Amino acid sequence: MVSPLPGAVGISGLRVYDWPTADGLCGGSPHAHLTCAEAYVVVAGEGSVQTLTCDGFAETPLAPGTVAWFTPGTVHRLVNGDGGLHIVVVMQNSGLPEAGDAVFTFPPETLNDPAAYERAAALDPAAREDTARRRRDLALEGYAVLRERLDDGDPAALHDFYRSAVRLKAHLFGEWEKRWRAGAFAEALQTGAYLSRLGAGDIGHLTEAAVHRLDPPPERAFGMCGRLDTYVP
Repeated sequence: MVSPLPGAVGISGLRVYDWPTADGLCGGSPHAHLTCAEAYVVVAGEGSVQTLTCDGFAETPLAPGTVAWFTPGTVHRLVNGDGGLHIVVVMQNSGLPEAGDAVFTFPPETLNDPAAYERAAALDPAAREDTARRRRDLALEGYAVLRERLDDGDPAALHDFYRSAVRLKAHLFGEWEKRWRAGAFAEALQTGAYLSRLGAGDIGHLTEAAVHRLDPPPERAFGMCGRLDTYVP
C-alpha cells in the first residue's frame, strides 16, 4: 500500500478553464470548502483568484511562482487571464475534498433543494464539457448575487450561503470525520509517535525509509475550476 502524501494533503495539477463567461472573463466555477484550506502554486500563465469573505470582495493576482492560499469558507473563483494558467493545487485533508467538501455558489433555489443541487453539480458522462460549462455558469449566477450584496454592505449574504451549504452537506459530516481521523489526524499522531521514539533513542522508523512515486491519471478530469490531474495514493 502506498503511503499517504506528506501531511495527508491532496495534490492536483490544474489547467484553469479558458471558457469565456457572461462578464467577459474566462475561468472556473465559484465555490467554497467547508473544512479544508486550499493553496495554489502557480506554474505557468497569469490570472487571478477572486474571493468573497465577510470582509468583502478581493482579487489576488496570480503569476508563475506565486503561492496563494485561503481558509475554509472563502468563496473563490479562478480567472484565466492569458489562457494558459496552470496551477499545482495543494488541498488540506486529502479525502475530504473528494468526498464532497465543496459547495458551488448556485442560486438559492438550487442550493436549498438537495435534488436540484445534485442534478446541477453532476457531470453527464456523455457531455462532460457541456455540463461542466453549464454548472460553472449557474455557479456564476449565484456568485454575482453574493458579490452584489457584499458590495452593498450586506455580510448576511455569506451567512445565508454558509447556512445553506451546511444543511446541504450535513448528512456527510460523519463520513468526513472518519476520513479525517484515518488521514490527517492519523498523520499528526504518527509524527508525535516519531518524536517520542527519537527522544527514547529509537531509530526504528528511520530504518524503514522508502521512496514513493505517483504517475498522473490516465485521463484529465473536468474539475470545478479546470482540467485536473489528481494524484491519489
